[in-house]
Amino acid sequence: MDEPTSTHPFAPFEFLGIMLGVATLIIVMAVMNGFRKELLDKILGINGHLLIQPLEQPLTDWEAVTERISKVPGVTLAAPIVEGQALASSPFNASGVLVRGVRAADLVRLPSVANNIRQGTLEGFDEGQGVAIGRRLADQLSLRAGDSVTLVAPRGAVTPMGTTPRIKPYRIAAVFEVGMSEYDTAFVFMPLPEAQGLCR
Repeated sequence: MDEPTSTHPFAPFEFLGIMLGVATLIIVMAVMNGFRKELLDKILGINGHLLIQPLEQPLTDWEAVTERISKVPGVTLAAPIVEGQALASSPFNASGVLVRGVRAADLVRLPSVANNIRQGTLEGFDEGQGVAIGRRLADQLSLRAGDSVTLVAPRGAVTPMGTTPRIKPYRIAAVFEVGMSEYDTAFVFMPLPEAQGLCR
C-alpha cells in the first residue's frame, strides 16, 4: 500500500492567485483614496468647510466678522461672498448659473480657480465689471475671454407692473476649469460690490 504524499498548503498557481488578488485590492484602495482626496479638494476648494449666515437681520458688519474669523487658529481663508441665481445668456445660448461675488484678493487664494485659469486673467478683477466663468459654461454659450455675457437676475426693481429682473452685460475676464462639471458649467465669479447690486 502506497504512503499518501504530503500536500503543500498552496500550490504555485493558488499562491499566484492570492498574490494577484491582494495586489488588486491594494491598487483599488490607493486609487479610491486618491480619488477621494481629489474630490474633497475640488469641493472644499470652491465651497469651504463652513458657511456663516445671518438669521434675522442683514450681515452689515461682514468685514469685522471676516477679520475675526481669519484670526482663529487653523483657518486658512475667511472670504465674504454674495450668492444668487441668474440666467447667463449670449447670442448663441442661455443657461442657469450661480453667481458668486467675491473679492479679488480672496479669489486668487482659491487654488482650484486661480491655478486653473484657461483664458484671460484675474488681474484687476476688482477694478472692472468683469466676471470669471467655467470652461464648460463658456463652451455652452460659445464665448471666450474678452467676450460679453448677459446676466439676468430675477430680483429687480418693484414697479406697478410687478418686479422687473435686473439685466446687465459683463465682460468675461477669465475662464477657469476646476475639473468638475458641476462647477465648470454653473459658477460665475464677479467682484463683490457688483454682486451686491445684482443679487440683492
